[in-house]
Amino acid sequence: MGRKNRRRYHNGRQHATLANVKTGVKKPKVATQIAPKAVARTRQDIKSWNRALQLTQLEDNPKWYLLQQLYDEISLDALLTSQYKNRQLKALSEKVVLKKPNGEIDEEQTKLLNNGIFTLEINRHILDSKYRGHSLIELSIDEDDKIQVELIPRANVNPRDGVVYPDYTEDKKIDYRNTSEYGTWLLEFGEALDKGLLNNAVPHVLFKRFAQSCWSELCEINGIPPRVMKTNTQDPTAVKRAEAMMRDMGAAAWFIIDESEKFEWAASATQSGDVYNKLITLCNNEISLLISGAVIGQDTKNGSRSKDESSQEMLQVLIDSDLRLVEQYWNETIIPALVRIGILKGELIYEYEQTEDLDQLWTITKEILPYKNIDDDWIKEKFGVEVTGDRQNANPPGEQKLDFGFFG
Repeated sequence: MGRKNRRRYHNGRQHATLANVKTGVKKPKVATQIAPKAVARTRQDIKSWNRALQLTQLEDNPKWYLLQQLYDEISLDALLTSQYKNRQLKALSEKVVLKKPNGEIDEEQTKLLNNGIFTLEINRHILDSKYRGHSLIELSIDEDDKIQVELIPRANVNPRDGVVYPDYTEDKKIDYRNTSEYGTWLLEFGEALDKGLLNNAVPHVLFKRFAQSCWSELCEINGIPPRVMKTNTQDPTAVKRAEAMMRDMGAAAWFIIDESEKFEWAASATQSGDVYNKLITLCNNEISLLISGAVIGQDTKNGSRSKDESSQEMLQVLIDSDLRLVEQYWNETIIPALVRIGILKGELIYEYEQTEDLDQLWTITKEILPYKNIDDDWIKEKFGVEVTGDRQNANPPGEQKLDFGFFG
């Protein structure tokens, strides 16, 4: 039985309930079958990356859990997270409008979408599919008539064959594309064989970690050089005395050699870590190019304002592409599903508000002011300028006030 349309108030905030929900409470079916797993963190390298890729390409029962766990690991990289979130949050901040077939904006349902947390969650999963290759979500309705969005863990999903493994270490599976919920309660985004942008970022993050580890070790050696003591290693008493002395002399590494032995530092091309710095910079630039299309705000030595502006323009091109992808999924997949569920009604078109170039609009407004009257409310709405009518001593258009003060 459907629930009555109503508005709920929680913590002083007004929440719109779902309109015309036909099914009442609807609990998830697939998400509840996923077996939780503890993931052990291990050192990742190119070998583990190749193994993860091979596991996704098996003929029978390919698994994606190793690759998705690797994505989780490299996502800890600060630069990758910054670039990824910068691009994603810019897309998520855009306001949505729902239009009727005649082009008129459906104000009520547009407000429902803009105020709904589920809209943000769905859009985030759509955008994540570009980075991780795939997103499978399950919709449900809770006891408060609110829609819930749950991501099926990507480690359990085989997007190539359209199956979910409740336990990704086993071969038992759910053919979700042949279930009655698919297309309405179960929605998927992304390409079946696409590994996502993070797959291209894996080697750069791994090499960067290697360089940072080596540089850290170099800092430890050069910052606190190890101590060497020569003594008669055949004399146990002398050795014990030497060990006690070295332990009491600080935290630096130390070792004891025989009087007849000789210790020398290996020759190094550099002691400053410049080779590691260059490798880290290269990896950072590659990550930036991959996610943002350009190196933005990092090259302080060779950077310039014009370079940064062109980089921002390239990033905006990618963001516009993300927005078009979101629009396509909403119009082709999500809106039909929400109409069938009863959350939305009627024929609707999902679009983003067109942003205006206020500088250009202001220039045009100033040029037309001498010839046409412009509504005060419109100026206030567009430019945020408080307008209280025309000045009483304003000169008529085209006239110039003359100053005859020299006559006394």
